[in-house]
Amino acid sequence: QVQLVESGGGLVPPGGSLRLSCTGPGGITYYHAYWVRQAPGKEVEMVAAISTGSIRTKYADVVKGRFTISRDQRTLYLDMTNLKPEDTAVYYCGQHHNWVPARYASQSLQTQGTRVTVASGVPQGTQVTVTS
Repeated sequence: QVQLVESGGGLVPPGGSLRLSCTGPGGITYYHAYWVRQAPGKEVEMVAAISTGSIRTKYADVVKGRFTISRDQRTLYLDMTNLKPEDTAVYYCGQHHNWVPARYASQSLQTQGTRVTVASGVPQGTQVTVTS
């Protein structure tokens, strides 16, 4: 299993945007890939998934129209727009041999994740990287 590393999290105001990235040695070409998240005190939930070759994508209903998952040979991305306080969570990426988005949230978390915090009171355009 390739060890993946996420980056791009931060502190943004509601309505803000972030781009998360996930990469690992040798890239992520050979498997279906996904993002899941875990908010404080809540279970892990699937956010978005993308098949090999970017042929298929799948989004959680709560992020449809706001988040976009994409990939190139080396990196998996999650572009997040119109962020809401309820998007606050630690985001994790993963890979799987099979296209089964409904099961990705139940996979063990094997990466460190990147923390996204959406909170009011942050000036528009502010982006602070939080080390977690």
